[in-house]
Amino acid sequence: MDTVTLHGIKIPFAPDEVSPVIWQAIISGRYEAKEAKWVFKAVKRGDRVLELGSGIGVITSLMATIPDVRIWAFEANPSTAALAQRVLDTNTAGNVLLTQGILAAGEPADHRFYVRKDLWMSSMDKEQGPYEHEISLASANIDNFIAAHEINVLVMDIEGAERDLLQKADLSGIERIFLELHDHLYGLAGIRDITQALAEKGYAYDPRGSYGPCVLFAKDETVREYEDDTAEHHMGL
Repeated sequence: MDTVTLHGIKIPFAPDEVSPVIWQAIISGRYEAKEAKWVFKAVKRGDRVLELGSGIGVITSLMATIPDVRIWAFEANPSTAALAQRVLDTNTAGNVLLTQGILAAGEPADHRFYVRKDLWMSSMDKEQGPYEHEISLASANIDNFIAAHEINVLVMDIEGAERDLLQKADLSGIERIFLELHDHLYGLAGIRDITQALAEKGYAYDPRGSYGPCVLFAKDETVREYEDDTAEHHMGL
């Protein structure tokens, strides 16, 4: 087993545990590079964070370095969740709880999840591309989870499922939402749907924490003392 360091986070697994594309992205430093920098503009000291789509746990581990932050993370893909737990066990100190499963708006339901060789392509979208196999996942209600755990920040990278969730969920109590948009899956129409839905819930696009497809929507008007080197400090660069 190899251990490489990515954005200051130790990655304790062997190259053959992920696809060659993913491994090259990890060792080159490209894997989640934009998210690794900009998530620090969304999450601050003392936040209670819900993360949907933790992947291998890199962004989760970075958020966990922020003082007094608590994180509840979800990852749908069982094999990816197992890798993420290994990364979290190596890099975090008990302030993260990872669950293999999904949260969705509305009543609990069974969902089909399509597992693909490149883990960042696994999703609930059957049409996204060829898949290795499919699994059934029972969802829990996201708004109930937010209320029960007093979540105030939502971080998500769920390969297109954000469109439906952000339109249908209430999101009461959430101050900031940091997500990766997937316009290649739903086009500008999907981005319009997301933006309009969040505007109706009182959120505004926040350019201070957005870069390309990694965007921050916020309700609060508090001046956030973030500079561009904040993330670099956390990543040890």
